Amino acid sequence: MKAISGKKQAFTFKLMRWGKHNDRKMPWKGERDPYKIWLSEIILQQTRVEQGMPYYERFVERYPTVGDLAGASDQEVFRMWQGLGYYNRCKNMLKAAREVCKTYGGLFPDTYNRILELPGIGEYTASAIASFAYHLSHAVVDGNVQRVLARFFGIQEAVNSPAGKKHFATLAREVLDESDPAAYNQAIMDFGATVCTPQRPACGDCPLQKECFAKQHQLTGTLPVKIPKAKPRTRYFSYVVVCYRGKTSLETYLHKRDSGDIWQNLHEFTLCEDEKFSDEKALLTETPVGLWLKGNPVGSLKWSKTYRQQLTHQVINARFLRIDLQKPVSAGLRGDYFPVPADRLNEYAFPRIIVRYLQDAKLLK
Repeated sequence: MKAISGKKQAFTFKLMRWGKHNDRKMPWKGERDPYKIWLSEIILQQTRVEQGMPYYERFVERYPTVGDLAGASDQEVFRMWQGLGYYNRCKNMLKAAREVCKTYGGLFPDTYNRILELPGIGEYTASAIASFAYHLSHAVVDGNVQRVLARFFGIQEAVNSPAGKKHFATLAREVLDESDPAAYNQAIMDFGATVCTPQRPACGDCPLQKECFAKQHQLTGTLPVKIPKAKPRTRYFSYVVVCYRGKTSLETYLHKRDSGDIWQNLHEFTLCEDEKFSDEKALLTETPVGLWLKGNPVGSLKWSKTYRQQLTHQVINARFLRIDLQKPVSAGLRGDYFPVPADRLNEYAFPRIIVRYLQDAKLLK
């Protein structure tokens, strides 16, 4: 039995007592299936619960087992993921599902170290699966947990510094209730999400307030300490949406984004990126569209409004120039672009910023 201080014992005892009466509802709460636990954790990485919940429910309905997910096509799964962002999560999710089927016969590994070896799984997710599915004594450490621990114990080290991460991981292990790690982990995460919130924590309803360092020293607005992030990079994307109305339907031209940048494996239109938005002349001469227009009269040109999307380290500003041609673009000129009927655009996965444009332009339902 581990020996911990009286304050740590009181913290664990009161938190577990609070957890018994915690009625926060989530579809994965109390789940013991490691596949569904893993799915929920991957979806909720860098995503709010309210946003991630409908995605989780759709994924579980469409892919009820890890084998169902592993057998789905990349394009289908990316389309299901569309709107969540951070598409590397989706790419690694597919890799992990296929690894589980290939190496473990479709059964999730039941040890922390083997779970941790799967693509896209870090220490937090491995701890969640190990504790919730297999009742193993591993403490989860996410932003909610760090905030609760920092305020209660008065930790001044930055949560995003190497020393701070090590400190919080050690403390989280010390206060873990090893007799019921799943209940403890659920309690501390829910407590951080509903009581010890980032802004306006409900200190008056908190069962830990008498021993809480931040409450006693009026530091709830200061703790936890974080090292400021670098200013995000601003980028300007000018897209050219080339359309041709054939005898039966309107079609446009897409290609798949390569690796090495954001939005890998998603689809987009012809793109010109510069330090500011490109003008019409540049788009019609300095992109593949310049070749497409030779001998192909333009029926109309129309600019969209400016769209903006905030990523973790980048801000994307995008404008779309729609060009309606009187003839289709010949296959020899298209390069890696391919025609897609407008009524089939919903079969392709796009970055969120392009989805917003397509919806406004009535090209996507």
